[in-house]
Amino acid sequence: MRSIKAYFKWFILGATLFFLIKTFRDNWQNVSTVKIETQGWLILTLALIVTFLAHIWSGLVWARLLRSLKQPVTTRWSLQLYLITNIAKYLPGNVGHFYGRISAIYKAGGSLSVASLSVLLEPLLMAAAAFLITVLASSIGLIKMGGYPWLWQVNLIIFPLVLIGIHPKVLNPSLQFISRLKNKEKSSTVEIEEYPAIYLLGEIGFLLLRGTGFILTWMALIPLDLSQIPTLFSAFSFAWLMGLIVPGAPGGIGIFEAIAIALLSQQNLPKGIILSAIALFRVISILAEAIAAGLAWLSQKSDRMAQS
Repeated sequence: MRSIKAYFKWFILGATLFFLIKTFRDNWQNVSTVKIETQGWLILTLALIVTFLAHIWSGLVWARLLRSLKQPVTTRWSLQLYLITNIAKYLPGNVGHFYGRISAIYKAGGSLSVASLSVLLEPLLMAAAAFLITVLASSIGLIKMGGYPWLWQVNLIIFPLVLIGIHPKVLNPSLQFISRLKNKEKSSTVEIEEYPAIYLLGEIGFLLLRGTGFILTWMALIPLDLSQIPTLFSAFSFAWLMGLIVPGAPGGIGIFEAIAIALLSQQNLPKGIILSAIALFRVISILAEAIAAGLAWLSQKSDRMAQS
């Protein structure tokens, strides 16, 4: 079973890379004509700042989630951990950031099962937020699935399942089951007392910030009409969602780009601008995460020196 899963991941990665390479090769002349003016560089800088703030916001949402689960960690410590480990999602396997967070929380005196739950709950909430935006956007025609109408039906089915999956009546038994599997821990008494709606709203805020960074990247290349912004944001949300849930590429690299290109190619947008904007946004995203991780590491090191 593991070998089949591994082959499947490599197949997805290979097919995605083939699509991207072919698309860029076929449209390289259009891409090479794209020029960024001085004002465009300023807008790209703003896109970088907004994307950086998006990761800070997401870290704060996760930190509050940890506190609600009664873990013995501070918001500052949790934010530092989140930002430092976030860059590890680009490592092969796409689980390095999860492992780093669980291990650090456990070493800090937290519950292993609850730490695992917090790490599981965060992407579920992100997926729920992206599903919500995608379903709404598809239903009112902001994004078109083209030759893949079944994708909308899949979203419509999975979205309520995700909302049910984060309900306390489902999560709490799952937490108790995980606790019983751990020989070193007794059954956990920590339970989610209410539906995590506030954290779902927090992840929607994260997507709004990320989407704003995406739109600013476009604005650095071409002027946009107000009517184009909802379509761009909706396409971003769906592509980001696919990058989150489809296996095969660390950090969604390749998956996000392929889906975004496929969706936006159906719009009345220059092909060269589409490819340039999506490539630039990936660079901005990685740069923002690297800066956030570096600043968090320096902050963590400063805290340790102050305590010694």
